[in-house]
Amino acid sequence: MHNKILDNINEAILLFNNDLKLTYINTAGEILFEDSARHLLGKTAKDVFGTNTQIHHDLRPCIECNESFFDRELTLDLFHRKITISFSATPILENQKQPEVLLELQQLDRHLRISKEEQLLAQENISRMLMRGFAHEIKNPLGGLRGAAQLLELELQDNDLKEYTQIIIEEADRMKALMDKMLGPNKPPNKVALNIHEALERVRQLVQAEMSDMIIIKRDYDPSIPELKADKNQLIQAFLNIVRNAAQAIHDTGEIILRTRIYRQMTIAGKHHKLTARIDIIDNGSGIPPELMNQIFYPMITGRSDGTGLGLPIAQSIINQYNGIIECISTTENTTFSIYLPVGNVDD
Repeated sequence: MHNKILDNINEAILLFNNDLKLTYINTAGEILFEDSARHLLGKTAKDVFGTNTQIHHDLRPCIECNESFFDRELTLDLFHRKITISFSATPILENQKQPEVLLELQQLDRHLRISKEEQLLAQENISRMLMRGFAHEIKNPLGGLRGAAQLLELELQDNDLKEYTQIIIEEADRMKALMDKMLGPNKPPNKVALNIHEALERVRQLVQAEMSDMIIIKRDYDPSIPELKADKNQLIQAFLNIVRNAAQAIHDTGEIILRTRIYRQMTIAGKHHKLTARIDIIDNGSGIPPELMNQIFYPMITGRSDGTGLGLPIAQSIINQYNGIIECISTTENTTFSIYLPVGNVDD
């Protein structure tokens, strides 16, 4: 019963025995360390916290002197990411048993993440309204323009002049296709049970065929991710938009990593999900210019002269349909787009 309660709270709870070996970790702790209890249990504090030496140095005096300690703002370096936490350690001694120490870790930057999610969702809503309004306003005169060009072509006798009307018609068709993209899919999604890796593999094959052999696409898949209900073509489109962007950011040589992981007890935009799939698309290109980072999910925003600026807004719109979200972190060394998709509780 106690374990069930601890597994449903947001703080990470860890229990170490007298030898500073981990004997318990709750679900929030697994999420924080991005590792399973099965793999972590039995490890020493030094193994669990790695390069964060100050923590495992402080735990021994905590047990020996029976004194609690607290650190309000501590930066943890956990493998490929840094997080800020508040940290407390409490010694436990019951019935003359060997003392233990209980750790409570609360991720402070989690609140920043929630705020960022809210900003992204608001941004996506504005983008969708802008795109739909703009697309409708453009499509109406385009139809008249194309019709007038067709009527004019019927009246012309000179084939050379007909070439100009054909250009008008072709460009009108191209603009209509662009507007249709902005409006999004015009039919309801065909949701079926889907392995997320099927969609990713299809995208990998498509992009690898399009790009230079000097660009390597690596896979780091978590086979434990269960199936989810989704429209395969929609997810392929969303992933494809991001992976193509990554390939174009690399230019001639480099690598893209497709990584998947499963998360438990995660909240996205205020909604709680028992299981969430995280899909990371990582490239080692030159990164996104800082002045564009807060605008990349708006339509028509692009760092490329030949780009439409629609790929990311469309991808975000698709993922939002599944109660998910896309986030991005970019430096001059690499860019990571993280897609969060709830698993197992997607509405039919």
